Amino acid sequence: MSTSQFIYVTYIRTTPQKLWDALTNPEFQKQYWFGMHQESEWKAGSPWKLLFSDGRVADAGEVLESDPPRRLVLSWQNQFKPELTAEGHARCVYDIEADGDVVRLTITHSIDREGAKLIEAVSGGWPRILSSLKSLLETGTPIPSSHQGAGA
Repeated sequence: MSTSQFIYVTYIRTTPQKLWDALTNPEFQKQYWFGMHQESEWKAGSPWKLLFSDGRVADAGEVLESDPPRRLVLSWQNQFKPELTAEGHARCVYDIEADGDVVRLTITHSIDREGAKLIEAVSGGWPRILSSLKSLLETGTPIPSSHQGAGA
């Protein structure tokens, strides 16, 4: 079976621990994820979900691997668009690496399905979300959004 994937790399002037905290703290997430946030205990085997600002579940899955502050791996399934839900579970990997006075964040979102619409959808969301995260960590201000609550 062929795999569809989206990879995004960014460099952020922060520490690995501050980035990990930003990725796993729901209140902080709301600032850069345009009102959305994730809920989990962030331990392998624990459930995970991404919620819209009104509380509806956008995506859900399981924490497959958690190695703070270096690596987080999630099982990821869309919960609000039937055509994306039908594609099954994707895998989202957050790799965090110190690189001098910055941190390299690599997001790899993949699914064992050629031409997956989920990958098309997340490839539109991740760049804006991660740009907002970078701006918030470096300047204290996230980028503005014209589409409140849009998610990956």
